[in-house]
Amino acid sequence: MAIGEVYETYDAVGLAELVRRREVTPGELLDEALARVEALNPKLNAVVMLEEGVARRLIEEGLPDGPLKGVPFLLKDLGAEAIDFPSNNGSRLFANTRYGKDSSIYARLKASGLVTFGRTTSPEGGVGPTTEAAVYGGPTRNPWNPDHTSGGSSGGAGAAVAAGIIPAAHGSDGGGSVRIPASSCGLFGFKATRARLPDGPYVGEGWGGMAIDGFLTRSVRDTAVLLDATHGPDLGAPYHAPALEVGFAKSLARRDGPLRIAFATTTLTGEPIHPECRVAVEKAAKLLEGLGHHLIEARPGADTNGMMAAWLKVVACGAALSVESFTKKRGAPLAEGEIESVARSAIDYARTVSGADYLESINKVHAFGRELAGFFQDYDVLLTATLAEPPAKIGRFNHVGRDFVDYRLGKGMVFEYSPFATAFNASGQPAASLPLHWTPEGLPVGVQLGAAANHEELLLGLCARVEEAAPWFQRRPPVTYAALRS
Repeated sequence: MAIGEVYETYDAVGLAELVRRREVTPGELLDEALARVEALNPKLNAVVMLEEGVARRLIEEGLPDGPLKGVPFLLKDLGAEAIDFPSNNGSRLFANTRYGKDSSIYARLKASGLVTFGRTTSPEGGVGPTTEAAVYGGPTRNPWNPDHTSGGSSGGAGAAVAAGIIPAAHGSDGGGSVRIPASSCGLFGFKATRARLPDGPYVGEGWGGMAIDGFLTRSVRDTAVLLDATHGPDLGAPYHAPALEVGFAKSLARRDGPLRIAFATTTLTGEPIHPECRVAVEKAAKLLEGLGHHLIEARPGADTNGMMAAWLKVVACGAALSVESFTKKRGAPLAEGEIESVARSAIDYARTVSGADYLESINKVHAFGRELAGFFQDYDVLLTATLAEPPAKIGRFNHVGRDFVDYRLGKGMVFEYSPFATAFNASGQPAASLPLHWTPEGLPVGVQLGAAANHEELLLGLCARVEEAAPWFQRRPPVTYAALRS
């Protein structure tokens, strides 16, 4: 089998097994990944900060004998700090930032044997459901239709995995930033329980504990193996998630049931969603019912609107902290054009938030989490759409000339487009986006499954059963390496 065919046929776990059997080499896999970047990136603008020399050196020095040894990999251009991989953090202000030590998440990824060779695009500050940051010179496009967004904030990761540049990629999720690109790009995206993955040593927590690292993959097992390789507290972590029962990969064999699964064909506040998103939920409900589970139409009564208003203040203060600490350290004030309109407006908004306001917002977020947790006393899982619409057109959610509050809460803006994902960041509960529906125009529409805190093993087992019943791995978008070469 030719290397290109191998690369298309196997997921990351499968490629690592071929490396172990010496049927392919890490160098051959890296060559293939780089050839795909060269061919596809001009169309997608998804991969940045290439470090081929670092990747070659890692291979030459000898890769750790981990579960993903030899598999090419990309880090999101936001977080995952690493000595060998500078970052823009999605912003002209932070362009080419270098780090003096590796983050815990990258150290664990490296120990798994992955061959990291660059980064993937992100919106400035990780804010927004699209990836169109000015530092990259243009938007990141969706391989299913380049006129549409690949999502955000892990939009470059989503585009790169969907197009087949790499089998899996690092992402992060503070308000849906793994699940939104998963839905937009026809991939599997999983947000673990709060504090399941390490944040140190650069931060104690992101966005008041709402942000967490994650992965974009084409198979459920790739996500499970990546989580096994990276989970657990790091040195000095402010809080820990409870220990797992068996581990993520072993949980894929679970066949829990019958489960009580609530499903909502509206938003969490009862507003209608796009007909194709409603169809996606109804199809998923029917599939789950066919797997023997009890499906009940219901939605939580938690104060979603109040939570989103509080989330807004927390994120604005986070943006102000990152920008103001950077400019203070360099000894020069923020210059015109160094950040985009949404970030500048967020800083202005943050200056209206007092310390008491901030703490009140944290309390509101936590109160919402308690309310949502109460819903899961009656149900094992909640099924919704991942987004309220199919992937948006490029430009709708860019950061040009935008007011931060209106960008998030205004009519037709981010919260109306993505009303589901942030709930699970606020509550700290696990949630996954699964690619189970495509529109007649060929755009992916994901569905979200959420569970109670610390029930990732149950949730991943359920996702594995859904993947068995409605496999998606072989479904590929029009913009792929094979399509370009044919």
